[in-house]
Amino acid sequence: MSGLSSVPAVKKVVQQLCLEAWLNCVKVSQAGSDWKQFCLQNAQHDPLLTGLSSGINPFRPQKVCSFL
Repeated sequence: MSGLSSVPAVKKVVQQLCLEAWLNCVKVSQAGSDWKQFCLQNAQHDPLLTGLSSGINPFRPQKVCSFL
């Protein structure tokens, strides 16, 4: 690589390393435990688990109007 073309690439790498230096590292087991606890605490608000009432469900089948 020439000196001029590598300067932007090196700046990008340095910028990424500076961002990563501020991240807090957490063990996978701790992150999984935290995620499980969050999911269990918020399960009652999850429409995929509890379902939606028919009054607010935007995906319910539309009523068909027919003339007899």
